[in-house]
Amino acid sequence: MIKNAKPKIGIVSLGCPRNLVDSEVILGNLKNKGYKITDVQAADIAIVNTCCFIKEAKEESIETILELADLKTQGKIKKLIVSGCLPQRYKKELIPHLKEVDAFVGRLSLDNFPKERYNLVPKHFAYLKISEGCNNNCSYCVIPKIKGRFRSRQIEDILGEVKSMDENNTKEINIIGQDVTSYGLDIYKKPSLVRLLKKIISETNNIKWIRLLYTYPNHIDDELVELIAENKKICRYLDLPIQHVNNRILKLMGRKITKEQITSLIKKLRNRIPGIAIRTSLIVGFPSETEEEFQELLAFIGKIKFERLGVFMYSREEDTAAYDFKNQIPQKVKEERLHKIMSMQQVIAQEVNSKYLNTEIEVLIDEKDPKENLYLARTEADAPEVDGMVYVHSKDRLNPGDFVKVKIKDTYEYDLDADKV
Repeated sequence: MIKNAKPKIGIVSLGCPRNLVDSEVILGNLKNKGYKITDVQAADIAIVNTCCFIKEAKEESIETILELADLKTQGKIKKLIVSGCLPQRYKKELIPHLKEVDAFVGRLSLDNFPKERYNLVPKHFAYLKISEGCNNNCSYCVIPKIKGRFRSRQIEDILGEVKSMDENNTKEINIIGQDVTSYGLDIYKKPSLVRLLKKIISETNNIKWIRLLYTYPNHIDDELVELIAENKKICRYLDLPIQHVNNRILKLMGRKITKEQITSLIKKLRNRIPGIAIRTSLIVGFPSETEEEFQELLAFIGKIKFERLGVFMYSREEDTAAYDFKNQIPQKVKEERLHKIMSMQQVIAQEVNSKYLNTEIEVLIDEKDPKENLYLARTEADAPEVDGMVYVHSKDRLNPGDFVKVKIKDTYEYDLDADKV
């Protein structure tokens, strides 16, 4: 190492896109201070940005820390820093057991956002975090304990970041937060997501897709629905976690919505925004969930036919109201219920995708596949990393960030096969 040169820094980012943004912010700040960013295997200082939302996330975080601690013991890295949700929640418990860790750092302040982040994803798409924390206080969720109360970023601050993305030829932004539909309630005293979206639309040139992730059903109003329906820059796609539909379970979850209201909202979205892809998330095995209540959820999925769906087994988390609920569901039953939903969704997804057969659609190229003349792409109905892919065959050279028209020649459960037109 050159004398007085700053050490090289690498990061392992775990968990959701919100965590990924935090990792990019951390690296952006460090790069601005003159540090060289590198792969964690080649780093002098390794950072693990952790997640502890559910049991599996905690286990992955601990395993990653231990792997890097082993590299430190071998002398391959000099310092190890653990950041994010895990130390925010368990710092006192971690310190005695992880002697190899040099520092534990909790949650990131919204004031720390630099104008330019260090990209950990291809530069043609980006995640835009507009808020932190959550006030919804669902009974199963530990996020308010970790992230604190809901806090919006100032519109001017967000626009500064968006303009930088636009200047860097970003084509798609995915708007994220714990609840993006509550944006502005704290600092502007009224819902301000539509106001923010209109500003982004009017002040950008290269960004073509604006995607809304992590919306909250209660907070979707007619103004937002109309904007999605009328503006082509906003993807006809909505990430709408409903978690369950049985009214007793919804009440126990603290969701403040009913099955009837959920049904009405979905009907409104599909009527007003033809072709919209609705992604939802569900929880099975919530304490005291009966077989009859699960069957009600299963029947609802079969009737509504969500275009995209993810399902989680309930994870019993300390510091949540549901931790002390009676009639915890056995793990085997949770697994069986999850399998039944995913089996049904597999059939639904095939049915949804079959409608694309022999149609021409526009896709966004994400990357070149190792196979000759093959590219990986996404439709407007597919968010990065969680939804399906389009395998595009093209003799013409294509680049990440290109929008191209393709004809769908085959469909699978979750993916599509296409030729460039």
